[in-house]
Amino acid sequence: MSSAGDCAPCAVVDLHLHTTASDGQYSPAEVVHKACELGLACIAITDHDTTDGIEEALRAAEATTLQVIPGVELSTDVPRSEVHVLGYFVAYKEPSFQAKLDLFRDSRLNRAQRMVAKLARMGRPLDWRRVRQIAGAATVGRPHIARAMLEKGYVSSIDEAFDRYINRNGPAYVERMKVSPLEAIQLILEADGVPVLAHPLYQNHLVPELARQGLVGLEAYSTGYTPDETRFLVELATKYGLLVTGGTDFHGEDVQPEHLLGGVMVPQAVVSRLEAYYQGRSCRGGGSCLPC
Repeated sequence: MSSAGDCAPCAVVDLHLHTTASDGQYSPAEVVHKACELGLACIAITDHDTTDGIEEALRAAEATTLQVIPGVELSTDVPRSEVHVLGYFVAYKEPSFQAKLDLFRDSRLNRAQRMVAKLARMGRPLDWRRVRQIAGAATVGRPHIARAMLEKGYVSSIDEAFDRYINRNGPAYVERMKVSPLEAIQLILEADGVPVLAHPLYQNHLVPELARQGLVGLEAYSTGYTPDETRFLVELATKYGLLVTGGTDFHGEDVQPEHLLGGVMVPQAVVSRLEAYYQGRSCRGGGSCLPC
């Protein structure tokens, strides 16, 4: 892992990034290049249900001062909603960990095929080969279906594809293999990783129980959060002895234009405390880490 060394107290870091290994617009190497151009000190590659982009990102960062943290984002289910759990410093080469990720990806592929079939029955047929082509090396997901719909002129934007057809309450939505937040947390812990609740603002009611079940942190710094919302999440993390992390959920300008790489100011202390926890030390105090 490339290390940035000592950075300024408020150096920009981004611990929630997606690449073409899942549903991002840019390859892992391109994401690293863009992060370096922006002067970021640290990033985490957190693709959905896959770690396939990590090696490429680490290689791309070797000749730079950019620190790259290996990570993953797991999608889980609760009644009437989804909960995403980030895992940092995961032992991504472990066969048992990869076997479980394979199951998740197979479920995504089957789900995508069924969504395309539903759309066809609704008079919105898509060429499955084209959907696969859009996905490239990644497992087909809803963003790839949305892009195919945009190409066919069925919708005027990616957001419209989700809103009208493939969001959780949409007529073409299909459930994937159900995984609970607890199962995701345990999987990350078994891979020696650090589990963190992504997008926790509207899932904050789950924090007390998840903290008892092994959750280690909250993504308190995130795209669209106001200072008051960030402060609330930092205080919530402090209350339950959790770390705080932060990131933009970057997928690329063509996928989510409002989620800009490095677009959220995340203090470097967040990374230091995350590393300290991972290394087995007792530094877990994210509470004082407020926006600069």
